Amino acid sequence: MRALWVAAAGVALAALGAVSTVAQTPSIRSESLPPLQQQWQQEGSPPVPQSPAGSDLMDQPAPGQAPPPAVAPPATVNRPNDWLPARTVKLQALDKVNAQTAVLTIKVGGSATFGSLTITAKACVVRPTDQPADAAAYLSVTDSHLDSSGFNGWMLQDEPSISMMQHPIYDLRVAGCA
Repeated sequence: MRALWVAAAGVALAALGAVSTVAQTPSIRSESLPPLQQQWQQEGSPPVPQSPAGSDLMDQPAPGQAPPPAVAPPATVNRPNDWLPARTVKLQALDKVNAQTAVLTIKVGGSATFGSLTITAKACVVRPTDQPADAAAYLSVTDSHLDSSGFNGWMLQDEPSISMMQHPIYDLRVAGCA
């Protein structure tokens, strides 16, 4: 045990001796800077190179260096855009004032009313079973009030915010197609 203690003390003293020899090395003498660097040091920073008219030096690689790699666009997912026709549209209607809801089932080509709205279903399509489930309906909505605007377009079941009817009283959403 004592021999281990003496060996550890010897290693510590050797380390201290190495530190003291490093501290005793002569300092590196300073040499004067080249004239251009002296000028930069006095002015505060090196000048920024100006590019000639019509070219940009920042976009060009330095001489002897390869140009930076081109950034590839993100990969896109190619899904088939298959839709199957359906015969009926199932809508969920909401009266925002009275908090009344109704589920409307309309045959393609037919119409239904909800409050002052007349809703005509022009088409309804669904995704095949081997693709993510979704439904879309082409609707024509008119309001019996003359100051209200209607709606004419596609509504998607899974993405209702893409195309929605803007109405102060009523809200319509596609619940599915059958």
